[in-house]
Amino acid sequence: MGNVENGRRRGAGVLSRWAWGLAVAVVGAGCDPGAREHAPADPPGTQEQAALSYNSLSYNGLSFNGLSFNGLSFNGLSFNGLSSADFAAWYAAEPELADEVMRYVVRCAVPQGQTRTFKDPQTNTVHTWTGLLGLAPGWAGGAPATEAEQQIVSACLAAHSNPFGVSVPISVLGRNGQGAAIPASDGELAAFGRPESCFFGNVFKGQGLYAGSQNPPLDATQSTTRACAVVDGSGMPRMTCAPLVYVGSCSSVCTQTGAAGPSFANCTVGGGSFQPLTTRVRAADLAVCGDGVCQVTESCGASNTYDACAADCGACP
Repeated sequence: MGNVENGRRRGAGVLSRWAWGLAVAVVGAGCDPGAREHAPADPPGTQEQAALSYNSLSYNGLSFNGLSFNGLSFNGLSFNGLSSADFAAWYAAEPELADEVMRYVVRCAVPQGQTRTFKDPQTNTVHTWTGLLGLAPGWAGGAPATEAEQQIVSACLAAHSNPFGVSVPISVLGRNGQGAAIPASDGELAAFGRPESCFFGNVFKGQGLYAGSQNPPLDATQSTTRACAVVDGSGMPRMTCAPLVYVGSCSSVCTQTGAAGPSFANCTVGGGSFQPLTTRVRAADLAVCGDGVCQVTESCGASNTYDACAADCGACP
């Protein structure tokens, strides 16, 4: 049950499928992870292998006033939904951000090989968004989004949040909106051997987005761009990433699919039950102070901790 996201092209081989990520561009210590900068476009000449893509959706995109009020959940991701007056009004409120949001909504919900097109009536610009993961088959076909589809698309967006604008490969596990398992090979599970987080919620109904942790805690030398739901020795994430709300360990709020299953069947918060997605990462993608590279998650200083890493980032001026 899985899919794998990578921020750069990789050869075919070990892993069965590639999924996609989303990120906010935040540079430098002390920056607000909610601040939005222009996200980089997909590199020219990118060749997709199964579901390979590049991430760029901002945290503002996660909280943008759109998914619950633009009529899409009722009209579907079809011509009727994208041609409605409600959708056009929503899009016109902030076109750049709306385009960014729709690019990833379509990638989450619509199968690979399909596109969805919208002609902006104010500018006559035609926007085409490409499907990838197909997690909401009914909604993608023009039917009203079921609650399960709303939840899984919400989880899909949240699962790929990254406050540093760095694309990191992850394995995404769970079920689509019709209950079918997202396939994963044994090789994928072995390569992505570090359990990370669970993500769930429903932005269509204004029920919020939530993240929990299932990772081994980071030690003081380690850091990761997946900092919003990955805990350290304090038992809390390294960063607060609104609108995501951290809920503690996944096992405390979620029910596993099996006795030793790699994903969860449902998660409950505030009396509401949600269908989640869970993620796994490669241990090699953790930054470690002392490896000779000053990572975006590390800072200068006079110690060997991630936030004062003299060996990698030097002394602070």
